[in-house]
Amino acid sequence: MLRGPAAALLRRLGPRVTGGGGCVDGANRRRLAPPIAPSFLARFLSTPASSSTSPPPPSSAAAREEEAKDGDLEVDSGDAGARLSISVDRSGLYNPAEHSHEPSSDSELVKHLKSIIKFRSGPISVAEYMEEVLTNPHSGFYINRDVFGESGDFITSPEVSQMFGEMIGVWAMCLWQQMGKPEKVNLIELGPGRGTLLADLLRGSAKFVDFTKALSINLVECSPTLQKLQYNTLKCEDEPIGDGKRTVSKLCGAPVCWHASLEQVPSGSPTIIIAHEFFDALPIHQFQKASRGWCEKMVDLAEDSSFRFVLSPQPTASLIYLSKRCKWASAEELEKVEHIEVCPKAMELTEQIADRISSDGGGALIIDYGKNGIVSDSLQAIRKHKFVHILDDPGSADLSAYVDFASIRHSAEEASDDISVHGPISQSLFLGSLGINFRAEALLQNCTEEQAESLRTGYWRLVGDGEAPFWEGPEDQTPIGMGTRYLAMAIVNKKQGKPVPFQ
Repeated sequence: MLRGPAAALLRRLGPRVTGGGGCVDGANRRRLAPPIAPSFLARFLSTPASSSTSPPPPSSAAAREEEAKDGDLEVDSGDAGARLSISVDRSGLYNPAEHSHEPSSDSELVKHLKSIIKFRSGPISVAEYMEEVLTNPHSGFYINRDVFGESGDFITSPEVSQMFGEMIGVWAMCLWQQMGKPEKVNLIELGPGRGTLLADLLRGSAKFVDFTKALSINLVECSPTLQKLQYNTLKCEDEPIGDGKRTVSKLCGAPVCWHASLEQVPSGSPTIIIAHEFFDALPIHQFQKASRGWCEKMVDLAEDSSFRFVLSPQPTASLIYLSKRCKWASAEELEKVEHIEVCPKAMELTEQIADRISSDGGGALIIDYGKNGIVSDSLQAIRKHKFVHILDDPGSADLSAYVDFASIRHSAEEASDDISVHGPISQSLFLGSLGINFRAEALLQNCTEEQAESLRTGYWRLVGDGEAPFWEGPEDQTPIGMGTRYLAMAIVNKKQGKPVPFQ
């Protein structure tokens, strides 16, 4: 039986379904608390199945040597009639490709990437490639379009079921209580997507007036398109205040502000930070073990002007981050890997989070897919819900990589002695401990048959493992559980004790 503050909060959540969920396609496996009903449980008994997909192997184009071209220049000496023959070696001269007036089929982003490589006369890092592809201010993947949901390129947990956002709300309210119920608290979400998670959190917590009155909502979002979606999802309106105006969410009456980075969010108040599927999109550096040691993997241009992977011929500046990551690993762990991914921006962001929580109080919740150890070769590209090659048509597919939770832990602990790190635990255990089973049971009492089917599939996607055994629909639409693929970690101020449900 669920007990404690989470149980009390859960019982007061609204009894009805607020909206339909979308459809989507290692941690220790733990059984959840007695779930919804015996008949419902029977349909969820399953044999775990693996659904991991490896990204396609990087391409490797062999370098072609240019043929040397010799020409003869004859000079008449005039008086003696002798002829002097001079041989000119043109093999070292630059031979540009034949100029064409045909319009290029390359996108603006592809042209931009190629111009960077040509200007530098050499390759760029995978991290720089990833950052340009995702967040280039003119044509980055996230900047000018809605990439979420069935009509987009991928689906996240908040789009699956309202229960996900509601459980995050239960966690946030429990943390607020542990903080001593401060009258003002900064609620920060990093990369809010459409704003669905936060909207469900606010709807679920609407009855807890003291909590919602304390909130000042801050969204860290760089995409103007997604900012507009978030504005609408949160039912925002602009209100006059003095000589200016402020934006307020009509879901709870809390003020809402947008920022380009966490550093821009005002400090000084207790803070609750939510980072759901945010760290996986931060640019990574890839390193490969070679005969001369660890070499950074780079993106270059082949002779046909297509993109290809190469190894850096000399040490790069990012090796300092590889050295830092290796310091946190055991010799045994390092011996097992031929590739290592390192995310300097994740390290830096974690340090900022730890510093803020140390000085202002509060905590951060990080949920993402990843590993509690060195990540080897996980970078992948997804377009329209299918895996594609990483270098194929840059800007048309999402790029993401497994999150190194061990690196996050070490970065936070080194940044401050006043914080504590908890987890990671599986998403299944995290949501189950907060009472998602009981929430599903309550919602099933007040919904249509169509909504009930959506609840069942949504529940499985959030906490299940592998293919849903109860599915009777089209095979290509079988719900895939994310319960063990996704991990949850919390960073909190030590004064507040262990956060729910990491006790």
